[in-house]
Parts: sequence; structure tokens; C-alpha cells
Amino acid sequence: MGRTSPASFGAGLLHGKMAAMNDTGTRQNRPPYAYVPGQTPRHAEAAFDSICETARGSDGIAALERSEAWRTGWDWLRTGYYWEAHELFEAVWMALPQNSRERQMVQGLIQVANGQLKRKMGREKAVSKIIKRAEEHLRACSASGQDVLLGVPVATLEEMVAALHLPQRDR
Repeated sequence: MGRTSPASFGAGLLHGKMAAMNDTGTRQNRPPYAYVPGQTPRHAEAAFDSICETARGSDGIAALERSEAWRTGWDWLRTGYYWEAHELFEAVWMALPQNSRERQMVQGLIQVANGQLKRKMGREKAVSKIIKRAEEHLRACSASGQDVLLGVPVATLEEMVAALHLPQRDR
């Protein structure tokens, strides 16, 4: 897996198709702040339910790729709303077929979001453990032979995991 600069993770790691997809006008507004346990207030329990429902009502992988939950999750992950992205990705993950490469990828992204959140919380030991889980899921995506899953280049996922390897002081 190649390394990416710290700035590229939060400020535009996703290029091309994914960046264009986020500009379609279907994206939900971002929350007023990113939730970080112990640092900011938690969002209301049902704050993201309407977005999550777009994944639950999707019929098939292609529909999930177009869902508001998937698109907004990507936007929020890219812009530092890690806890919030995790919430949306979980709804997508639950709607995907068991044992699919796409499900593995979304599980890996959930771990990436979790790792970035732990990093914001200053929990580097937890980040180290999470990296291994994310790598396992994303390795399965790379092994699939597909260059793109759910509209995302597999290389982009590898860069996201590589960004987790960078120590806090380098970020």
C-alpha cells in the first residue's frame, strides 16, 4: 500500500468520480460539528435516520452506490466527520449482500472512520489495532481483481489505510 500525505486524507483524497458524485446536489448538509467522544456533544439519537433509510430501501448494489447514505458517508468521511460517516456506512454495510466484496470494503471504511476518530481522540494504541482490521477488509477488496467497488477505486481505499499508519505528530 502506498503512503499518502496527511493533508490529502482530509482535504481531497477522493478525486474523480467520487468527488464529482458529491457535487450532484443530493448530498445532505453536514452536521454543525463533528462528534468526538469526550470533546463535543453527541448528536440526537435519530439525527441521521432519514439518510440511513436510503440504504435500507435500496434494491441491489447499484442502488446502494447511488443512495444518499453512501454518498453522504463519503462526503463526511472525506471532510472529517468520522463518527457520522461510520453511522451512515453501517446502514450501507447492513444492506449489502453477505460475503460480497462491497460489504468487505464498507466494513474496512467503517474501520478507517473509527481509526481516524480514535486519532482525533489521541488514542494512538487503538489506532494501531484498528489499522490491522481495516487492512484485512481492504485486502479482500484488492484481491477481488476489481479496480472499482461501489464507484470507489480500490487504490483510494489503500491510501486511506496508509494514512492511518502516519503517526499523530506527522498529521
